[in-house]
Amino acid sequence: MGLVAGVDEAGRGPLAGPVVAAAVILDDTKHIRGLADSKALTPLQRCKLYDQILEKALCCSVAEASVAEIDSLNILQATLLAMKRAVEGLRLKPAKVLVDGNRLPTLDVLAEAVVGGDASIEAISAASILAKVHRDRLCEKLHLEFPQYGFAAHKGYGTPEHLEALRVHGACCHHRRFFSPVAATFSVRGGGVSAVAP
Repeated sequence: MGLVAGVDEAGRGPLAGPVVAAAVILDDTKHIRGLADSKALTPLQRCKLYDQILEKALCCSVAEASVAEIDSLNILQATLLAMKRAVEGLRLKPAKVLVDGNRLPTLDVLAEAVVGGDASIEAISAASILAKVHRDRLCEKLHLEFPQYGFAAHKGYGTPEHLEALRVHGACCHHRRFFSPVAATFSVRGGGVSAVAP
């Protein structure tokens, strides 16, 4: 059948930061033990597997859709765009692409959506791990820039701590303006993005 790539994303739900997608073509001769849906793994397990995937996979690609793209396209279309970029970034062209979920990006190769694929198909599990670790590390960098929001802890999700920080500080340039808790800060503050200094 040829090479098969697994594709998954991380970061559809958070209020801040890009959405990240990864595509992975595994090497059948180099088994990676412990691959699973990234959400079922501890941060340490994910980081160890991340290194193994980069080392042992035939090829990998990680791509993003920016906050500006999320705001202009909507989160679903931005996610599909990140997935398309990830597949197109692969060094080897797959014969087939297996995508976690029930929606497919526009691709020039055969593709199949697999609901729950991140838990059942190793290439998708590997992609979910790459996307999650990459995005978590991005959030740790955002934390250094804007420590008042606590990005390193909640990774941009709408936790009580994050919502309180939004209430106190307003939004920063990394927040998704049209996600309702962020949009609410603009209506309270009369419009424009608050220029929050690090």
